[in-house]
Amino acid sequence: MKELREIIHNAELTKTQQTIADFVLDHSSDACFMTSTEIADRLDVSESSVIRFARSLGYTGFMDFQKNLRKEYQEQVHHISNAITVPSQRMAQINKVGISGDYLKQHFTNVISNIEEMFSNNSLHTFEDAADIIVKSKQKYITATRGDTALADYASLYLKHMVPNVISTSSACMSPVDQLLNICKEDCLLIFGFPRYSTLDHITVRMAKDAGAKIIVVTDKPSSLLAQYASVLITVPVDSNSFNNSLVAAQFTTECLLEAVSHRVRGIEKRLKKIDEYLDELGTY
Repeated sequence: MKELREIIHNAELTKTQQTIADFVLDHSSDACFMTSTEIADRLDVSESSVIRFARSLGYTGFMDFQKNLRKEYQEQVHHISNAITVPSQRMAQINKVGISGDYLKQHFTNVISNIEEMFSNNSLHTFEDAADIIVKSKQKYITATRGDTALADYASLYLKHMVPNVISTSSACMSPVDQLLNICKEDCLLIFGFPRYSTLDHITVRMAKDAGAKIIVVTDKPSSLLAQYASVLITVPVDSNSFNNSLVAAQFTTECLLEAVSHRVRGIEKRLKKIDEYLDELGTY
């Protein structure tokens, strides 16, 4: 709503018109679909005041204003996961706004925005500190639940290629609680957790905290469920224009962490050659 805010800021509005403007800006998702009569009733003003408000901003009338408002709101739909985490509710909101023909472009823009925000939120030192913990820890536990396990599995696979004693908690017959039974202060936990935050993740990270282990948390924001337990906190948004979280920026973040680890470890080439000796026989790489 940046463009609309600027238009309103530069307009000369009456006190009644300013009341309407404040409502539109604060409740844009509702105002998009309300008639001029409904807005007037909601604010206890006349319908003609709502129409004059639209014209004072340079629009031909309320319908012209609402069309622009709806367009601006639709362009912001890719930020929906910040406020709504339940997939069915997110899908309902997206259907309410509608899907434009540029949905792939919107997704691309969203992904780039997530990556840029990740770089803005985390310094190089954050990744270096996390990498140092991983390399120096005796046992390295990697955990996540549901959709986030793709990140944990990826991190586990390539960490195993670089450092010893990497333990993935992804197992059909054991929970992370079983896997972390022997975790201690010489160990570390790398955990990925995004909305909707998992209770199992919360219990797992508490278990590591109680044991005195170092904890690297990769999550969406400093106020998330897991952030309070972090020895090192890496934040990356997962905003999307669909019902699911977008994990592209989170995947990139994982690659950055692995890159930082690779610059702190010797003997990777030897380990990779050993793996290839056996993979060559399988033909699976």
